[in-house]
Amino acid sequence: MEAAKIGVEVIETALETMPNNPGVYRMLDGKGDALYVGKARNLKKRVTSYTQIARLPERLRRMVADTAAMEILTTHTEAEALLLEANLIKRLKPRYNILLRDDKTYPWLMLTAGHEFPRIAKHRGVQEKGNLYWGPFASVWAVNQTVQALQRVFLLRTCADTVFTNRTRPCLLFQIKRCCAPCVDRVSQEEYGKLVTQARDFLQGKTGAVQKDLAAAMQQASENLEFERAAALRDRIRGLAYVQGSEVINPESLGDADVIALHQQAGQACVQVFFIRGGRNNGNRSFFPAHAKDEEAPEVLAAFIAQFYDDKPPPAQILLNYAPQEQALLAEALSLKAERKVYISVPQRGEKADVVAHAATNAREALERKLAESAGQGKLLAATAELFGLAETPRRIETYDNSHIMGTNAYGVMVVAGPEGPMKSAYRKFSIKSVLTPGDDFAMMREVLQRRFGRALEEDPDRSGETWPDLVLIDGGAGQLSAAKAVMADLGLEDIPMVAIAKGPDRDAGREWFHMEHRAPFQLPPRDPVLYFLQRLRDEAHRFAITTHRAARSKKLTTSELDEVPGIGAARKKALLLHFGSARGVKGAGLKDLESVPGINRATARAVYGFFHPGVRLED
Repeated sequence: MEAAKIGVEVIETALETMPNNPGVYRMLDGKGDALYVGKARNLKKRVTSYTQIARLPERLRRMVADTAAMEILTTHTEAEALLLEANLIKRLKPRYNILLRDDKTYPWLMLTAGHEFPRIAKHRGVQEKGNLYWGPFASVWAVNQTVQALQRVFLLRTCADTVFTNRTRPCLLFQIKRCCAPCVDRVSQEEYGKLVTQARDFLQGKTGAVQKDLAAAMQQASENLEFERAAALRDRIRGLAYVQGSEVINPESLGDADVIALHQQAGQACVQVFFIRGGRNNGNRSFFPAHAKDEEAPEVLAAFIAQFYDDKPPPAQILLNYAPQEQALLAEALSLKAERKVYISVPQRGEKADVVAHAATNAREALERKLAESAGQGKLLAATAELFGLAETPRRIETYDNSHIMGTNAYGVMVVAGPEGPMKSAYRKFSIKSVLTPGDDFAMMREVLQRRFGRALEEDPDRSGETWPDLVLIDGGAGQLSAAKAVMADLGLEDIPMVAIAKGPDRDAGREWFHMEHRAPFQLPPRDPVLYFLQRLRDEAHRFAITTHRAARSKKLTTSELDEVPGIGAARKKALLLHFGSARGVKGAGLKDLESVPGINRATARAVYGFFHPGVRLED
């Protein structure tokens, strides 16, 4: 109660200079971390409500008690405040806010510009000016399906420009009727342009017009006795019909819309999102936002929508199964973000209602699966605690592994699991910085643990946060365990339980040996569920270590000395390599030769020459 009184005093002090404007407020703890981010039409009026402790639910009382400081930021309108609030919540992840756990970038379909024969491809990341984009898609699988459909119906190329330029004969895609082979002039630029236009119309939802054009062209070809061309057009029409009928839901009347449905059960929530673009289903994705058990569907849905569209453009329509809190304000904020009208509605009948009902069914089934998995995961964690003699059921298990080739491109990794399964946002990779003796896995493990737990002690010396493990698993035997225990002893962390998992004879799964301090090595029965669970954790760490190492090795293979030359970007690097054939050719070129390269001016040529010939004096 005394802590709550101090928190109220902090808020009251902030209220003395707080304006009545719209804006965003942040409640901070003693470390300066955000406890809660909120928005308000009237900041002073809204924040004043937190001083009335008796009227607050227990969760907010705890929040007020933890409040050590407040920060505010005013905005022009409440809609602007809502957008800013969503941005800050996603970035700061405050403990008392409803949080959308979504750190993925969504794939898009791209039609390139600036080429005589544009190509279609999937795209992630920053969108380049000039190219056309459709999306987002729920997954790479969904965008790949669309690419395949476009190949089948419109015969557009998917190959990179470098491949296109160097082709001398058609590839396999031409043989299986998935491309019209513009690379070897099997189609004119004019004819290819018509295919691009048809594909663009299809992606924009003008399916009927595309069908009509194809049917007319087939009829004309038949009348002109061009039966081979007529047959090809017939196959394309069939492909189009297949694409239209291949999805469970293709609501043509919707155009561009997101269908969002929420289901709550057992204090948890699942939000299902269907991406409808051009009347076609671009796939769906399940989300499980973190929220307090007493928060109702309208509140959870409003927070989800605001955060979901923080980094992506909203479509013209958003269809829901519940009316969200402050629906009109949400629509205003999203319209402001999109720079066009965005409609939010809860349909009650017709095709739209059917689509929403389908999404709600998917949300319910996804949540039921998750709850079942969580229950199973809880039993495995409890059994793990019993097996290793832990005081409590672990809520965070960290598994460590490393990967290298004779000490090169060495990486250590940490994977994390908890009651809800793998916690991939908590995964970490460590590029080994020390000079290693080839094959010295012990030294790698020591460095990884020193860096991981040394930093943890600096950031949270009281070990009050949720980032401390209840159990540490090491991929290795008694030697790795001894090295790991020595590091933890030096850091004063001997109380964290550690177990090493050594592969069995001939690396056979099911014959692993477990090593613990003050306990003889032991094995588990081959079909023990806990053994399967621990194997999965070990294998996930191994997978992550291998993929990290391979990525680092691949990146190293694609680098060149030109990357280190000041002022040489991707375009100039490409021009030099195309002209001289290799970095070695650039290195051996004379100043005059460098100046003759297209796109390389005199200053750049001198910079390149000077980099590879230090000490050589260049005349002005």
